[in-house]
Amino acid sequence: MPEPPFTKPLGLSFIELQSVDSTNNYARQLIYEGLAQHGTIIFAHDQVAGKGQRNKVWTSEKAANIVLSILIKPQPLLLTEQFQLSACAAVAVQEFFMKYAGDDSKIKWPNDLYWQDRKAGGILIESVVRSSESGVWNQESVAATAGQWDWAIVGIGININQTSFPDDLPNPVSLKQITGKNFDAVALAKELCALLNEKFAELLNHGFENIYSRYLLHLYKRNATVKLKKGSRVFEAMIKEVNTSGQLVVQHSIEEIFDFGNVEWVI
Repeated sequence: MPEPPFTKPLGLSFIELQSVDSTNNYARQLIYEGLAQHGTIIFAHDQVAGKGQRNKVWTSEKAANIVLSILIKPQPLLLTEQFQLSACAAVAVQEFFMKYAGDDSKIKWPNDLYWQDRKAGGILIESVVRSSESGVWNQESVAATAGQWDWAIVGIGININQTSFPDDLPNPVSLKQITGKNFDAVALAKELCALLNEKFAELLNHGFENIYSRYLLHLYKRNATVKLKKGSRVFEAMIKEVNTSGQLVVQHSIEEIFDFGNVEWVI
């Protein structure tokens, strides 16, 4: 019998685009047209309508950065285990960046890449879920509760050679600003994808424990007091951990647990 799709390596197919609206959109279109293959990488030199978390725009200078999406068949992971894939991607991105930028490279919950107190990259995972009743595909950027988790589109953006950023970005940083060196973004993208392939194989073959431990080890501001905002309420709390469901656990006068989207950082 043929091997299941998720056992094939990530990055076997590497699609390099000169320009695209969004690599995640391109990947999703491949799914809807029946052309998607597990492990396909879509890399763009220029992304004109990139997407970030919470409907924000991800801007990137042309031909300067890593801008890519990875098509993943997530089985045997369940919909309730989406944080495991998110953490897997975050750990791969952090370890890749740490190789060049050092130990100040951290994972900011849920899966942003930070260097010191500045944002170097981000991850947006969009899940394509088939309804168990109708068979219709739906796209979810947050955890769904029912249906077949058919595809995960892992979008990754990392600032590599860019040194000038829009004024409305509060704290960006790039690898070039950190190191003073220029890099080959395509070569680095392929290196990153090879590392993510290793982490995904580890997740499937050995479970979540080691990846989760490394996620917590490199968690931004763990055991530090930070300022957070929930609605109109601004408060200080200590970051305790992120639990295995992907919720942020903080401590002030009481312990509180937050789902992604329910609380914002004030940086």
